[in-house]
Amino acid sequence: MEDLKKNQDWKSKLHEIIYEADTPEGKLFDVVLLVAIIASILLVMLESVESFDAKYHSFIDIGEWVITILFSIEYLLRIISIKKPTKYIFSFFGIIDFLSTVPKYLSFVMVGSHSLVALRALRLLRVFRILKLARYTGASEKLILAMKASKAKIAVFLFFVVIVCVILGTIMYMVEGAENGFTNIPKSIYWAIVTLTTVGFGDIAPQTPLGQLIASIIMILGYAIIAIPTGIVSSELTKSTLHEDINTQSCPTCLKDNHKKNSGFCYNCGSALN
Repeated sequence: MEDLKKNQDWKSKLHEIIYEADTPEGKLFDVVLLVAIIASILLVMLESVESFDAKYHSFIDIGEWVITILFSIEYLLRIISIKKPTKYIFSFFGIIDFLSTVPKYLSFVMVGSHSLVALRALRLLRVFRILKLARYTGASEKLILAMKASKAKIAVFLFFVVIVCVILGTIMYMVEGAENGFTNIPKSIYWAIVTLTTVGFGDIAPQTPLGQLIASIIMILGYAIIAIPTGIVSSELTKSTLHEDINTQSCPTCLKDNHKKNSGFCYNCGSALN
């Protein structure tokens, strides 16, 4: 019984270090992990430079193997430290961790597959835990709720923009004609979209005074249109009343995070939190 308790305590401590960032050990673990990820990505980038790879190939290869072994150990520890390993294995981060570790091993049988270790860049998403940005998760949820609440208004706005582009594109086709690059209405609508969004590739440009006047109006209208969706979302944000403090605790059973401060149990599965 005592051995079972010690085993549970060991796993609980390991889970706290690996999956959470509220302790010095957890912060240190994640910082070391981030440094290793960045170092791995830099090695892959440098290897793609032929002159650098020719000179330092052995160093790069050894460095990649050291980091790959570290990531392999980390992957196994993540599986060991939770009650239901499949929850991690088939989670977003679990799949990314696996995909970012396997390519180096595959390089034995598949030439060039090691380049896929660039997938490790996705693991930098863990930086949010290191920087203690979990406290701002409430704000991000507020933004998501505001966008959901304003989706109908934004849809109507986008429909209006499409109609404006169709009308203006058709007018420009009539004014400029094929001799000035506006060979058909779809191409003219494409020009209107590019101009309205203030991108302006310059592959098609009006040549007549009237066409240039219309283009000027479209460009000015584009700046005005940018502010509309911003105003819609901002309006919904002011109505939001979500004010919840959230910590970095992760459930040892289902891996759900974003728990409220001082929570004793997981909001998803009800398991006790560490």
